[in-house]
Amino acid sequence: MAVDEHDELPEATQREAELQRQIDDLQGQVTGLHRTREETNPELSLEFQILKEKLNEHSKKLEQSAEKLNQLESENLTLRDENQAHNAASNKKRRFRTQHESSILDHPVLNLICHARTAREMLTADLGD
Repeated sequence: MAVDEHDELPEATQREAELQRQIDDLQGQVTGLHRTREETNPELSLEFQILKEKLNEHSKKLEQSAEKLNQLESENLTLRDENQAHNAASNKKRRFRTQHESSILDHPVLNLICHARTAREMLTADLGD
């Protein structure tokens, strides 16, 4: 049994060497075809290079745009959080004013003063026009 394994090993090695030679030949053929294509159609090769360069430029611009978009989204989140905090503070002030205005209107003397002040402001405005 040990003899059979030794006999098979050189055959496997020979097969691998043969396959590697075939691969090398095919790679040589492909390289030759590329050279032939470039020599036969230099305009196409040049056009291909130009298009490849343009693709690289567009890829770079796309990457820069993606980075800028991420930056703007981050800034947007920050501004939104600041805006929400500002709105919460404004709403709190508004509720405070509303509560105090309603308590003033509930008080008869303060209510009369507010109405008198409003009437005077309206009269002054009418006379000024």
